[in-house]
Amino acid sequence: MYLDCRVEIPNEPGKISRFKKGKTVYIRYVVSRTYHPDKKYNVPDHKTIGKLDPENPAQMIPNENFLKYFGDVELPEIRNNSERSSCIRIGAFLVIRKIMEDYNLPQILSGYLGAKDCGLLLDLAAYSIVCENNAAQYYPTYAYNHPLFTEKMHIYSDSHISDFLASVTDDQRIGFLNDWNSERDHREKIYISYDSTNKNCQAGDIDLVEYGHPKDDKGLPVFNYSIAYDTDNKEPLFYEQYPGSIVDISQLQFMLEKARGYGYRKVGFILDRGYFSKENIQYMDSCGYDFVIMVKGMKSFVSDLILENRGKFENIRSFNIRQYKTFGMTVKKQLYASDEEERYFHIYYSDQKAAAEHEQIEARIDRMEKYLDSVKGHKVTFGEVYRKYFKLEIYEQDGTFLYYREKTDVIQREIDLCGYFVIITSRQMTAKDALELYKSRDASEKLFKGDKSYLGNRSLRVQSDETAEAKIFTEFVALIVRCRIYTLLKDEMEQMENKPNYMTVPAALRELEKIELVRGLDGRYRLDHAVTATQKKILKAFRMDADSVRKMANGLSEMLAEYNKEHTQEEKNGTTKEEHINGRRDRKAGRSSREVKRKV
Repeated sequence: MYLDCRVEIPNEPGKISRFKKGKTVYIRYVVSRTYHPDKKYNVPDHKTIGKLDPENPAQMIPNENFLKYFGDVELPEIRNNSERSSCIRIGAFLVIRKIMEDYNLPQILSGYLGAKDCGLLLDLAAYSIVCENNAAQYYPTYAYNHPLFTEKMHIYSDSHISDFLASVTDDQRIGFLNDWNSERDHREKIYISYDSTNKNCQAGDIDLVEYGHPKDDKGLPVFNYSIAYDTDNKEPLFYEQYPGSIVDISQLQFMLEKARGYGYRKVGFILDRGYFSKENIQYMDSCGYDFVIMVKGMKSFVSDLILENRGKFENIRSFNIRQYKTFGMTVKKQLYASDEEERYFHIYYSDQKAAAEHEQIEARIDRMEKYLDSVKGHKVTFGEVYRKYFKLEIYEQDGTFLYYREKTDVIQREIDLCGYFVIITSRQMTAKDALELYKSRDASEKLFKGDKSYLGNRSLRVQSDETAEAKIFTEFVALIVRCRIYTLLKDEMEQMENKPNYMTVPAALRELEKIELVRGLDGRYRLDHAVTATQKKILKAFRMDADSVRKMANGLSEMLAEYNKEHTQEEKNGTTKEEHINGRRDRKAGRSSREVKRKV
């Protein structure tokens, strides 16, 4: 696919060559060379990156390979729809548009961004969902063969997108979040799952980016990103971004204040173990919020509680939670000595979890013993983890390691705790209800997975604070839509007897992308073929069918025909005006020439 713009031919000595085929001269780029020992020379691997501009031999018309190998080159503005693809993929767009309209997103965003910029932001959100990418340089490729939300489906360049992202203000972002949360139902009791992640960013002049404590530490500066997710209505509510050096446990109270600011009163919070602290528990009590929180099984007060109740409920059918293949019981007690409230400790045991954790402990001990055997008779410095599990004998005079003995009581205690975990709730409920509530936060974890894996947002590709914040904002809008797609597909699949593999979000979008409009000789776009049986099953999840797709396809065809007509008329008017100016210039030049001759 060739882009509708012109760029300078790259200055790469020895790597750029020209190849003529028919009347077209193609520009080729050497991406690698392979040495053949038998022939004793290198064979270059050529990739075509564009074709020569016949009007300017110093320029070329780039293709997708040019974006791949020269992604840092800024492309000029792409002209308005002059060479739109003859095959437009509409299936995923129709689903995304319907969800956006159901959520009233175009109306909310246009109130703050205006119609033009609102369309571009919605296009960027749709692009990240469909292409699983957030790099602006590849957006024109997506826009070339997809319908757009922009006015007259205008295709913007990556440089224009960068300017747009830099222009999005804090007032616009905050205004959208206020309106989005004001439209949620505040009268019903809901549980909000709150979780955070971190993202890499190598740009040096972004205030949010700092060295912190990421889960997947690659030695890069990061920023933290958190989402509050309504587990009852299954939709994201709001997000936060904060510096990478701030730990999760200290950010929770600021989030609780933000939730109050959005008007949430009848809510409870489902939290991971990383947010557990005495101060956070007290603060949630003062706000009147219920909580469901996981605690680490190795914490002393939790492990003591588990061992006290060990043997009272495991493998007893009345305590069985069959849905999760787990046994559970509830104990009522204070969380800490000065606690003014009694909490509900839900203790769980799983045979599968016990077997897996026991094997992990044995494997860890085996690895440590193997290492200790290999360093006997050497001078070695050991970390605390070795001293935790082993009694180490070291010769005092020169520090030589002699031998070791297992601390069997320590190891046995950890084995006894295998398979157990504890959830604490502020409100009375059964062990089954507490586990179901906590498991509902799986949706928010999948939300983060989708954000990083399926929206291409594992890292930001920006160079300023304003652009970073706008990109996170766009990402949140995309998450709202993708989360709805995931929920509807999941609900539909639960009603099916079998579990087809095409009902996941990536697979469903790939299948919907096969619904296409094809341009005929008359310049009009029409559906290429009927909707397939698989596509009908997917569309059913979104309350759509073949007839609705046909009607919406006809509407898009009419819009494209109108835009092409307007564009053709604009080009004609522009050409007529240019010819008129050139004609006047030629006539003036002719009169000047005749006057000179008369004078001579």
